[in-house]
Amino acid sequence: MSKIFYKQGWHLLSLTGLIFALYAAVYYDDTIIAGELWGFSTKEWFVFAIVFPIIHQVYVLLAWRYELYSKSLTKALGKNAFAIYKAIFFVFLLGRVFVITFLAISNTGTLNIEPVISYSISGFIFIIVVFSMYSVMMYFGTDRAAGLDHFDKRVSKLPYVKKGIYKYTNNAMYLYAFLIIYLPGLLLFSKAALLIAVYSHIYIWVHYYFTEQPDMKVIYKTNS
Repeated sequence: MSKIFYKQGWHLLSLTGLIFALYAAVYYDDTIIAGELWGFSTKEWFVFAIVFPIIHQVYVLLAWRYELYSKSLTKALGKNAFAIYKAIFFVFLLGRVFVITFLAISNTGTLNIEPVISYSISGFIFIIVVFSMYSVMMYFGTDRAAGLDHFDKRVSKLPYVKKGIYKYTNNAMYLYAFLIIYLPGLLLFSKAALLIAVYSHIYIWVHYYFTEQPDMKVIYKTNS
């Protein structure tokens, strides 16, 4: 059990700090939670947009760690274990974009920024995101991006990818592809959506440092 939750105290501490920062931001600027969509207030969408990434990342944490240390998913689901895990993983990942979009619609017009600036930044981000996703799918593969190395030891023997955007970074998913979550807030001028985008982007790095990076040390040392 200690291996499953290794470094998760730091995860919890970081998450607590992030939530406190969000609370402080809303406390000092109530326009962040102004508006509504489909009968739900922006405050409710805002809370949901905070919780949804937590559910996603805890799901990945538990799936990865239990599979890594005890092959629990494979024992329970057999050869379909990774396929089932991956399907749920990408539903959550796509869901994060939808949730932040709904929040932006609910909170439209609260961000005071010149449209030409917002659209220019959005266009630049869009180009980076498209190039990043192309590189992930073409050179890295969605299976590896979802964590196939936790399920299949052979992945640790594959060479490092140095094509496409991977020429410039080893972590294109978190650094560049994840910028997509800023687009709803920028395009719809939503303070709430931009704030959640910053929260989500920082929180994915919490996942990297306290879940993925420790796991990689185990996987790639064990199978080197």
